[in-house]
Amino acid sequence: MILAQTSSAPGQFEQTQVDYSGRYVLLALDKIWEQITLMTPLHAVVFVAFGIIPIMYGWRIYKVLTVIGFGMIGLYIGMYVGGRFGEVLLGSIVGTGLMAFVAVPLMRWAVSILGAISGGLISAGIWYTFHLPEQFVWAGALVGMVAGGLIAFVIFKVSVMLFTSLAGASLILMGLFSLIYRYETFSLEPPTTHLNQLYYGHHWFLPLLLIGLTMFGIILQFRFVKSSKHWDIK
Repeated sequence: MILAQTSSAPGQFEQTQVDYSGRYVLLALDKIWEQITLMTPLHAVVFVAFGIIPIMYGWRIYKVLTVIGFGMIGLYIGMYVGGRFGEVLLGSIVGTGLMAFVAVPLMRWAVSILGAISGGLISAGIWYTFHLPEQFVWAGALVGMVAGGLIAFVIFKVSVMLFTSLAGASLILMGLFSLIYRYETFSLEPPTTHLNQLYYGHHWFLPLLLIGLTMFGIILQFRFVKSSKHWDIK
């Protein structure tokens, strides 16, 4: 009954209530929410703990984070390609290893791509926040992708801090959301669905938290970089 109550919360969208192109936005939201609800408390705490590291010191470990990020991209590409041939596991391994290997000699280009993805996510979030037509959310994302990609070749340091802060912010929010969800669902009597209603019912909720925490991470990293003896990012 708890799961039924959560899945039918008033703020959640129905697939039949949005047009075909708008379902991509809904699909992304549903995938994130699914991961939030499936986490154990231990996983949630680990997410928060590991998210704090790139938020604060992403500029120190950006090369490692870049390789991991490219490996994750390769994982999904490999899963998709391998699934077309019935070899999901093999495709995942090959895709992850290949993309992680390529990221090392092409570090600046890899940072540029991750910066472009980060910019696209942020601009798409802004588009979604202001209730602009969801069928054109790709246009908002495209503007951010171009800007985020170019930053890496103009101000490399900012691009590094952008994608590392966004990665850390995403981990922290997912972990915190999972803890709140589990508290509302399994600890309160009767269970509540306030987080679900905010997540699905208010377009500003997720983008505002994500962008705000990302900006906080960039400012924090700038302060740490300036006070470091070896502050240059190469």
